[in-house]
Amino acid sequence: MAERDRPHIVVPTPPATESFTPISLAVTPKGGGFGGNRPAHGLRLTGEFESAFTQSDHDGENKGTYITFVSFPGLELAIESLESHRSGEQPELVAVQEEQNADGVVIIATVFIPDGKKEFFLKKLEQYVATAEVETGKPKNAALIEGIASIRLATIRQLWTDPADEFPALQTQLRWWEVWLRKSDGKEHERLADYAGQQNLRTSDHYLGFGDRIVLLVQASAEQLSRMFRTIDDIAELRRPHEVSSFLPNISASEQADWVRELQGRVEHAELGSPVVCILDRGVQAGHPLLEESFASSDLHAVESGWRADVAIWSHGTEMAGLALYGDVQAAVASNQQVRLGHRLESVKLLPDTAENDPDVYGAVTARAVDQPEITAPERSRVFMLAITAPAAPASSGANAQDRPKQESGRPTAWSATIDALAFGRAIDDTSPKFTYLNRDEAPRPRIFVISAGNIRDVRAEDDHLDRSDAEAVEDPSQSWNALTVGAYAEHDAMDHALDIFEGYVPVAPRGELSPTSRTSVSFDQKRWPFKPEVVAPGGNLARSPAGTEVDTPENLAILTTRMQRPGEGYFTTSRDTSAATAQVAAIASDIRAAYPHLRAETVRALIVHSAEWTDAMRARVEGVSTKKEAVNLLRRYGMGVPSLDRATRSAANALTLVDEAVIHPYERDGNSSSGTAREMNLHKLPWPIAELSALGETKVLLRVTLSYFVEPNPSSRGWTGRYVYPSHGLRFAMKRPEDSVDAFRQRVNKQAREDGQKPLKLNAEKGWLFGRDQQTSTGSLHTDIWRGSAVDLASKEAVAVYPVTGWWKNRPKLDQSDRGVNYSLVVSIEAPEVEVDLWTPVSQQISTVIQV
Repeated sequence: MAERDRPHIVVPTPPATESFTPISLAVTPKGGGFGGNRPAHGLRLTGEFESAFTQSDHDGENKGTYITFVSFPGLELAIESLESHRSGEQPELVAVQEEQNADGVVIIATVFIPDGKKEFFLKKLEQYVATAEVETGKPKNAALIEGIASIRLATIRQLWTDPADEFPALQTQLRWWEVWLRKSDGKEHERLADYAGQQNLRTSDHYLGFGDRIVLLVQASAEQLSRMFRTIDDIAELRRPHEVSSFLPNISASEQADWVRELQGRVEHAELGSPVVCILDRGVQAGHPLLEESFASSDLHAVESGWRADVAIWSHGTEMAGLALYGDVQAAVASNQQVRLGHRLESVKLLPDTAENDPDVYGAVTARAVDQPEITAPERSRVFMLAITAPAAPASSGANAQDRPKQESGRPTAWSATIDALAFGRAIDDTSPKFTYLNRDEAPRPRIFVISAGNIRDVRAEDDHLDRSDAEAVEDPSQSWNALTVGAYAEHDAMDHALDIFEGYVPVAPRGELSPTSRTSVSFDQKRWPFKPEVVAPGGNLARSPAGTEVDTPENLAILTTRMQRPGEGYFTTSRDTSAATAQVAAIASDIRAAYPHLRAETVRALIVHSAEWTDAMRARVEGVSTKKEAVNLLRRYGMGVPSLDRATRSAANALTLVDEAVIHPYERDGNSSSGTAREMNLHKLPWPIAELSALGETKVLLRVTLSYFVEPNPSSRGWTGRYVYPSHGLRFAMKRPEDSVDAFRQRVNKQAREDGQKPLKLNAEKGWLFGRDQQTSTGSLHTDIWRGSAVDLASKEAVAVYPVTGWWKNRPKLDQSDRGVNYSLVVSIEAPEVEVDLWTPVSQQISTVIQV
């Protein structure tokens, strides 16, 4: 491969925009049709509905009743028909659960019905019964009524939207609950706080508001919470709060003062005003000699004013700082070359210095942490790095992870949704010392978040470490759609320099494989939740004892970094796992911001993922798969591989990268209609080395495409469909096939590009794509794929279409911000590794501007 000595080419011309209608695909409905006695079914449900209201015993300030609707197994429940979309107090869908029984999936939807609105459902039931008795076709409201198996009065159990087996078994056991409140008159938190005070119930220090929900924690027994539920009617959902974990290494390191002095003499620190990595952790010892010149005293912050921002008690933040600043500390120490740093550091103490702390609304805490440096330096270019995570489900014991009952993982939480809202660019409105509201009135200002995937903390010698990692889902909040999630891989597997106590130990993971502690998204519902991690970075390895009964953490398999200094201790230590990996990727992100200061946050994320390559060990598995499903599972294990600052910032003569930043308006609607439609498609006719590729004939080349954008979250658990899908909007890309003209390509993607009755030539799925349709139809806010084929075919693939798919903006007109437009970034690269050819120069000559690094 030629030297990467040229900047990427930023496409200066906007894409061509055209009105868009998607090509509809035939969808097979789930389950069978209704086969019972329709009038009898309607009358039974009417009786159950009336009985539920009769049983209601609410008191206090309650002004309505919670009713639960249960579907038939395997049948869809028309959940959007369970509420009214008119203004004023109307029936509101508050929570949707899915439970698996022997006959299939049962959907359980709970609706809050204000006093006086009972007729909304009774009328639907009466119309169904009346038309069922006189008509031979489908009765009125059949889509809703025939999916309902039963109706009953709701309890707090029906508001629990975490996995069913996590609901507290003991009614009297005191525990913390994450309580989601319906936003109605602005006094929701006040009512709950007053009630909690009267009943001597504790609440969290912070609470969070975004969209139509407010989130806080309450410490109570299930019995006490049931009484609260009967007294105030603001509760929408209940979830399990997530307790954060801190990585507190216990590994010693000898004094290396001479190394420090030698490295200090070679380091050129970045100037004030340079991009920064903002470390959200437990504080950093900014006075460390390898860090102090990259910290300003004004760049040390704490979430609470009473905490010492300039004092670090725990070591984790200081270890992260070394890797976030230098990237590879080992390489910097071992080198004799000048080290020029392109970015600086900030620190925000996210958690108190105490060893134990009460659970909190970590979404609100994180938003406040983000707010601190933005107030101090609002225009600074920064990357937020978070290597503190919370288990997505309670720790299990006994059986191997792969033998445990499968629970839905990947679901958004208040914390992950806050990360998504902040990344999307929502403003932070600290309306009180304890209440944080994510304001959507202002134009978004996107942010970059780099988050660790979380670690497996109980690796056992008998585990197959890849099976174990595939079974263990990434931790909260790394399931965030907009964040860049980082896993870890084992860079080394040699025991040559291990201490004598590790004689005979064998590394668990071969060199280049996934680290034994790294988590994945293989266990996610892949139709609903995105692939995580997107990339992996060095995170160390574990070693198995000679007897094969224990695993340990030899220093020689870990990652060198800066040590928090205590009297008599040295300057270096080792770190490991996804925390260490995340800090190194955050350094890459900040250096990209330094190299290309005007590129968007969405583009920086795209360049990191686009630059990633699989190690030899990973590639052998990816290239050995027989189905695209297997390839997608490996994507959910490794992401796209190991990112490279060199590839992320530089092109070569025969390895060209194009960066195209654009805006699209996803949806529109006619008049006052609540249901929107797709508005437009963007057609990117890229500057393309057509002659040079054609001349290469059948030479094998590689094409890579990455589409990156940020979504606005909708985190309440109301079925994740229709009005309540998680993302505000979705985008996808399609690329012109070699046999298509540009017009034929448009007609294949956009129904409005066709003349009346015209249909494009039917073709089989295009060969050469690694993931193909499985990746294009997947969820998330980043989509990437790799095509391999002949250069002459690639010469005719110069056009890319970007178009909208479904999102909650589409069906919620008052909240739809399509008119503002949404940003996205398209990164396309061409590589001809087998030949020496200049693809970069002819493309650069086709455009008017090349951004210089």
